[in-house]
Amino acid sequence: MRLLEYALEVYRHKNFTKAAGHLHIAQPSLSKQIAKLEQELGVSLFYRGHGAVEPTPDGVRFIEQAEKILNMRRSLEREMHERKEGIGGDLTIGTTAITGGHVLPPILRAFTEQYPNVRVRLVEEATAKLTELTAKGFIDVSILALPVEDARLTTKTMLTEPLYLVLPRTQKPWMSKILQGLNSFQEASVSLRSLSSSPLILLKQGFGFRRTVLELCAESGFQPQIAYETSSIETAQSLVMNGLGVTIVPEMVLRRDLERKLHYVKLDSNPTRTLVFAMNRERYLSMAAKALIKIHEEQGGVNNGGE
Repeated sequence: MRLLEYALEVYRHKNFTKAAGHLHIAQPSLSKQIAKLEQELGVSLFYRGHGAVEPTPDGVRFIEQAEKILNMRRSLEREMHERKEGIGGDLTIGTTAITGGHVLPPILRAFTEQYPNVRVRLVEEATAKLTELTAKGFIDVSILALPVEDARLTTKTMLTEPLYLVLPRTQKPWMSKILQGLNSFQEASVSLRSLSSSPLILLKQGFGFRRTVLELCAESGFQPQIAYETSSIETAQSLVMNGLGVTIVPEMVLRRDLERKLHYVKLDSNPTRTLVFAMNRERYLSMAAKALIKIHEEQGGVNNGGE
């Protein structure tokens, strides 16, 4: 197990000296241990040159399996500890910043009241990064939007909510006649295709909601004219408020306090997005993670339309 950990640190740091520092051992000792491992295996695990240390094809396979073995060990240790001690230790939750800010606070408030001895750590990243960290076992449970296509993950439905078009309240030259007319009707709805010639404000690459919006546009038969890309739905709404384009948002982020400047319009196809709890399929799910999911369910969160 120790040698597997050594090889993984070299792979992660791509440098023997940095890996040795992280492991708190001498660099010559680490190099010697890796060389001994390679001799026992009969293959070279790393290319050693003047630049970054890279894995060989055999090394890539070794690292893949080593990660699985070490994850299984950590899962087993955690399960045995919980069988003895009950709920405790750490709980790492992954989420995108905006989604986490809206759905997590009431769940965490109830969770920390019931389990004050559990240390909760939040990891805020883009969807692609969260998926990888969860699949590799660095995150216990992540809140992601469907589809989750990584076969290493399993999911449990959290909630489903409608999506809305966001328009500026003041008319702009780029607005079609259909969009200009919407501001006269509070309960209006519009087809997604009517946005085909409008500047669209979209989340950056790596965010799952970006893919959701692009797929909806494709299903409506057009490729959107992307004007701005941002990592924040709040920023996207601010850009709309200043007349720089339109955007699409899930219900949970509607800014009711800005309805004099923003107009939220229903889409006639009634698109939705579904959030799920995502977990590593082969990793032991801690009692703390199970308790978090149960608390959400007790709060009436499943399929509640985001309310």
